[in-house]
Amino acid sequence: MRPLTDNLPKPLLTIQNKSLLAWHLEALANAGLQNVVINHAWLGSKIEAALGSGGQFGVHVKYSPEKTALETAGGICQALPLINPSDYFLVINGDVFCPNLPISDLLQTVEQIRKSGSKVLAHLLMVPNPIAHPDGDFYLKDSEVTDHNSMGAEKLTFSGIGIYHKDLFKTLQRGASAKLAPLLRQVMSENRVTGEKYQGPWHDVGTPQRLQELNAVYE
Repeated sequence: MRPLTDNLPKPLLTIQNKSLLAWHLEALANAGLQNVVINHAWLGSKIEAALGSGGQFGVHVKYSPEKTALETAGGICQALPLINPSDYFLVINGDVFCPNLPISDLLQTVEQIRKSGSKVLAHLLMVPNPIAHPDGDFYLKDSEVTDHNSMGAEKLTFSGIGIYHKDLFKTLQRGASAKLAPLLRQVMSENRVTGEKYQGPWHDVGTPQRLQELNAVYE
């Protein structure tokens, strides 16, 4: 996203004069969620200055700063004491744009997982493969997400939006960098990852041109 991100963290890029993070916070507030943790590294102080305590959005925001970027899983592990989940919690990547995100539906999914008594450690929101990522990430068959193809499975892209159980991160060391995909693949082999296909609007804001196009579409 350079040069746009030379002096601005990517989650503060705007669509219709509203930052990507502001879109997320408003959606969370509309779904009745109040406590939010934002982890940041590059120019993170600008995120804190822009969002403050979150009161303007109807939520309460805490921050988990990283001296060096810890990757997705490492960042989540670092933030866990602030999140303080009893079991499951929702994570949304700060650099995706997903208006009309069905957060209420995801919360209902959490309740269903709890009631089922299953040992699911992650539930992923999967989307059709975008032009920039035609090969996708994982296979979805019924509600199971795997790393291998099987009859009737569909290769889809992980949206960066997921529900995780705190135990998914119990083997990680706080403060250490760790990628999420290897962690997910490990528990996929134990049939502990579920998912669903989402066909609503979702965009990985990956280039200045894409950002410009989204501002034109959503004007």
